[in-house]
Order: sequence, then C-alpha cells, then structure tokens
Amino acid sequence: MHDFKLFPELPNSLMNEEYFNSPHKQITENFMATVVKVHDGDTVTLQWDERDFNFPLRINSIDSPELNVRGGHEARDYLKTFIEGALVEIIINPKERVEKWGRLLGDIVFGGFTISENMIDMGHAVPFEDRHQTEFMNIDKEWNTKKWFKDQ
Repeated sequence: MHDFKLFPELPNSLMNEEYFNSPHKQITENFMATVVKVHDGDTVTLQWDERDFNFPLRINSIDSPELNVRGGHEARDYLKTFIEGALVEIIINPKERVEKWGRLLGDIVFGGFTISENMIDMGHAVPFEDRHQTEFMNIDKEWNTKKWFKDQ
C-alpha cells in the first residue's frame, strides 16, 4: 500500500493499482496554485484549492545549487522575491509528473515567463541535462574553511 502522507503523488507506474486508494486528487494536468514557500532555486511548496494540504513541486528541467554551496542562497532569494505568495500556473507533463523522491514535477509560469527559463537566463540554474557539467562548488568542502575558523 502506498504511503500518501509521505508521498502524496503517485508515480505513473502506480496509477493503475493505487489511484482509487488515493485520499486526494492526483494531479495529471495543468492547474493554478499559490506558491506559499520557496525552499531553494528549484523547489517550492504550493497551495491548491483542490487539496486540504500544501505540497512540494520540483521545477522541471533545471538544476539549481543547493543552499550549502555557492549561489544556493542567491538562487533561492531570487526565486522567492519573484514568485513567493504569487498565484502561478503549473504546467504538468503527464508522462513525467513525479520525480524519484516523490515530488510533483512541473514548470511554473508567472507573468508570462517560464520560471525554469528565467532561472537559467539569470544564471541561477542550469538545464537539468547539464547538471553534471556544471558542478556548484561547496566552498567549505573544497577549501576546508571550517578549520580556519575553528578557534574563532
């Protein structure tokens, strides 16, 4: 049995056998939602009228630096000032709607802009297929800066 509390989205491979067991509507098409929180440069939390709980969305087709590496906070802060609190359109690809960690995958459109393209254009993300070509450096790991400030 699928754990809908931990993983509200059913992957396509489970839709046939678990769809009718879902306590909430499964998302298979585009919808409008409010961005209630920006976690980092490629993950947000949404509020949607069709559900009585907020849920995460991983922005499709981009990779943004994690918060613990250079550029991570800047990417998050840029996205936060752009869309946090905004009503946005979520574009769902029905063939690829859930990622490996169980989060909904989708593109966000706001103010006529596709957020994934905007994040790439502004230098806060890279196309997902290029994620290994552009490694975001973890300064603490690369330079071992913690040892310099250990006695401070």
